[in-house]
Amino acid sequence: MSRAKRLTQPEKMQIVREATQGVSTSKLGERFGVTSRAVRYVLKADAERQADTAVPTAAVSLKVTQGELAAFDEVLASAGIETRSEGLRRLIQAAGGVFVPDRHLAAEMARYRASLNDVGNGVAQIAKQMQKANRAGQGASADFSEMRLAQIRGLARFILDSADEIDLLVRRRRNAMQLEATAALREFAHAAE
Repeated sequence: MSRAKRLTQPEKMQIVREATQGVSTSKLGERFGVTSRAVRYVLKADAERQADTAVPTAAVSLKVTQGELAAFDEVLASAGIETRSEGLRRLIQAAGGVFVPDRHLAAEMARYRASLNDVGNGVAQIAKQMQKANRAGQGASADFSEMRLAQIRGLARFILDSADEIDLLVRRRRNAMQLEATAALREFAHAAE
């Protein structure tokens, strides 16, 4: 009975490298003289080793404005964190408690959406009446009463007020999240000491 080939450590490392480049397990098995199951075992063992040793394997990249970057650097400095990488790592680790769905914001947005639907229906009715008057040859002025003008002014006022309320709501939520993130960064800064 023949024994299965044992892979050397350099061969295992080569398998991991090539697998990350997209080479299939069957091709790697043929090349190294082992089964594809053996190759999957090598890859699984490497993944477990990385998880056990907390080897960073993923990168995060994003573009921000200069103002956002300056604000982030200020928060990091106040928490005693020296690098942006460490600050992002700590935020990601704390994400379970910081970045939770905001039920209050969702409820407010649903309320605004319903209000805007009502206003949209009103505008559609006004447009329908004006189109009907135009077709009847009466022109826009016949059916465009003071009541319709008041409705359009009310619509404009509602849209402007809604925009202001939404802006205020988002600012309050952003400030609350900033406070939560700052608290999480401080907690991790103290834990690191």
